[in-house]
Amino acid sequence: MNRYKVTKTLGDGTYGSVLRAQNKQTGEVVAIKRMKQKMYSWEECMKLREIQSLRTLIHPNIVKLKEVIRENDELHMVFEMMEANLYEFMKSRVRPIPESKVRNVMFQTMQGLHHVHKNGYFHRDMKPENVLISGDTVKIADFGLARQIRARPPFTDYVSTRWYRAPEVLLRSSTYNSPIDMWACGGIMAELYTLRPLFPGSSESDELYKICSVLGTPPQQTWPDGFKLASQINYRFPQFVPTKLEMLIPQSNADGVNIMLAMMHWDPSKRPSTAQVLKHPYFEVAMMESQQSQGVQSTPAPTALPAAAPETHTSRAAKPPQPSASVAQAGQAPPASLFGTRGSWKGDVSHPSTGKVDKEAGGSKGFNLPPLRGAQQDARNTSAAKKSPGARYLKMARYQPGMQQIPVPGRKDLPGLPAVQPHIGASLPPVRKDSALPETGGKQSFFGAHAARMLG
Repeated sequence: MNRYKVTKTLGDGTYGSVLRAQNKQTGEVVAIKRMKQKMYSWEECMKLREIQSLRTLIHPNIVKLKEVIRENDELHMVFEMMEANLYEFMKSRVRPIPESKVRNVMFQTMQGLHHVHKNGYFHRDMKPENVLISGDTVKIADFGLARQIRARPPFTDYVSTRWYRAPEVLLRSSTYNSPIDMWACGGIMAELYTLRPLFPGSSESDELYKICSVLGTPPQQTWPDGFKLASQINYRFPQFVPTKLEMLIPQSNADGVNIMLAMMHWDPSKRPSTAQVLKHPYFEVAMMESQQSQGVQSTPAPTALPAAAPETHTSRAAKPPQPSASVAQAGQAPPASLFGTRGSWKGDVSHPSTGKVDKEAGGSKGFNLPPLRGAQQDARNTSAAKKSPGARYLKMARYQPGMQQIPVPGRKDLPGLPAVQPHIGASLPPVRKDSALPETGGKQSFFGAHAARMLG
């Protein structure tokens, strides 16, 4: 560490801190991740998943681990410095991001992720904070949760940030794999267009509720494994007809909507691979530009994603919600199936018109999924849960999102968001606002939000 001059502390977390430093000899600015856990041997250091994966994954779209230093039983990881992470980039935007920029960001992200999957790993924590950006260069970071694809299940640790967590993980699957990264990328892509998260659930069941409100309730024949998982934890899917994604994300063209729906397929086995996504017509322009910059003249013909079955959510999403004839009559309440019903537990009695569980009034059960043995990431009781939506969203870099955005009327103990309605689009102003990072108390940094999440 004598070769580096520390100039600033960018973030401090449960497991360590991140420092901005400068190489005294070369003048290069780097980010140093200092772990709080004592490391008494190099063998112990080399067993860390982040170090193991980054030593293998060398790619222009993956953050570079420059050096590992063990000094006084403290471990320091030296990374290249990037200007900002994708969350900070979106937070600073006043106007929508041009589609060409969205395409470029996602193309580079998918290239990096393709290298990860091709080399036998999957990330398990894809989200805007873990995608770094400098100028036109995009790199994936934070491989602290990365696992090998060939690793034997069950995977008992509850991974990924809730807003980007795949349905099979929300339903406690222990055999999930690389498709969970594809789901997260679909949510990131949607957020790049709208500058707001697509599924900002305040709990696990609320996350599933918001997913259903957009994609519609999955048919049992489309995803039988999902219904088995739901049955094992006594969860019932809320009833929704799908909302057209074109209405929620009008800034995207048809190819963009198609690729987002494909990546966010309910059934993980039907989500496209990174190779298939990169060959999609949506990325044809980005592929040509990338090959021209590398001196390659021939361009492979783009390959469309696998056609969805007639009953998949992709084809169902093309149909707008159809109210029944009884809804059109004045003075009558709409049926529960039109607005959707809350997912509930086996044995609960739901109100026939609203779908709300009667036990909810007592406050004894709520909508929380059964607790998972082991990690208690979502049980953290943070002061940010009592703050404004913007302040809670800024905390996303450090804690699992569990914010209290819009309380349910009359229910102080049950935070949540209303169901996504078809008219929501680009006309709404962004919910985020600039402010200092909560862990530093100073000016907004470029690496701190990402780094703080890496460290806990």
